[in-house]
Amino acid sequence: MPAITTKDGIEIFYKDWGSGQPIVFSHGWPLSADDWDTQMLFFLRHGYRVIAHDRRGHGRSTQTGDGHDMDHYADDLAALTTHLDLKDAIHVGHSTGGGEVARYLGRHGESRVSKAALISAVPPLMVKTAANPLGLPKSVFDDLQAQLAANRSQFYRDLPVGPFYGYNRPGAKSSEAVIQNWWRQGMMGGAKAHYDGIVAFSQTDFTEDLRKITVPVLVMHSEDDQIVPYVAAGPLSAKLLKNGTLKTYKDFPHGMPTTHAETINADLLAFLKG
Repeated sequence: MPAITTKDGIEIFYKDWGSGQPIVFSHGWPLSADDWDTQMLFFLRHGYRVIAHDRRGHGRSTQTGDGHDMDHYADDLAALTTHLDLKDAIHVGHSTGGGEVARYLGRHGESRVSKAALISAVPPLMVKTAANPLGLPKSVFDDLQAQLAANRSQFYRDLPVGPFYGYNRPGAKSSEAVIQNWWRQGMMGGAKAHYDGIVAFSQTDFTEDLRKITVPVLVMHSEDDQIVPYVAAGPLSAKLLKNGTLKTYKDFPHGMPTTHAETINADLLAFLKG
C-alpha cells in the first residue's frame, strides 16, 4: 500500500489517483480516506488528481500512541504534500479534517495551495469557553470519551445511526450500508488515537490559523448539524477568513458529503471552477 514515513517514524497511508490539478481530502473523526470515495470518484471524472490519506492512528496508518493533536496532523499533511511535490493544490476538509486543513495552512503556509474548502468543520473552536460562549460544554466531549472507552464498537454503531447522518430526524430514511461503512472505518483505527482525537478536535483553537489564510476558502455548513453546531462554527470561520465564502444548508446533517453527495459535489465543483 502506498505510504510515507514521517520524521517520527509513523507510516501514513494515502490514495493518489489521476492527474491534473490536485485535490487533497482530509477526513473526519474517527474515519479514514475511504469516507471520501464518492468525492474522489466524482472529481476524478472531472479531470482532477485526487488524494486522500488516513490520519495517524486512523484507518491503515500506524496505530501510534502519541502525536494525536492538530500540530502533528498538520505536519503529517505537510509531509505528504512535500513527498508528492504538490503545487496549486486544493485542500478539502470535513469535520476534524477541516481543522487539519486550517492548521496546515496556518502552520505551513500557502505556497503549495490555491484554494480550500471546510465542510461541517470544527473551526474556529468547538468547546465552550468565556471567549467562545456558543461552544459546547466540555462535559459533552468528556462523555464521548467515556462512551468510547466503555464500548467503542457500540459507540461507533450508535453515532451514525443518530446525529452524524441525521437519521434521528423525523421522516429520515436511514441506510444500513452507510451505517456499517462508518462503523467499519472507525473500528479500523486505534482506540488511543480516537480517544485523544476527541480532545484535539474539540479543544483546539483555530482562530489565528483562520486569520492567516489568504487563499479563497469555501465554508460549507448546515444549520441542522448536530455534531458541530452551526452557530459556533461555519459563520464564525467565514468571518475570520480574509477570503472566505459561507455556503449555508438548511437541513443537511453533519455527514452531508455522504448523504447529500450530489449537492455537495456540485457546489464544490462550482467553487473550484469559479
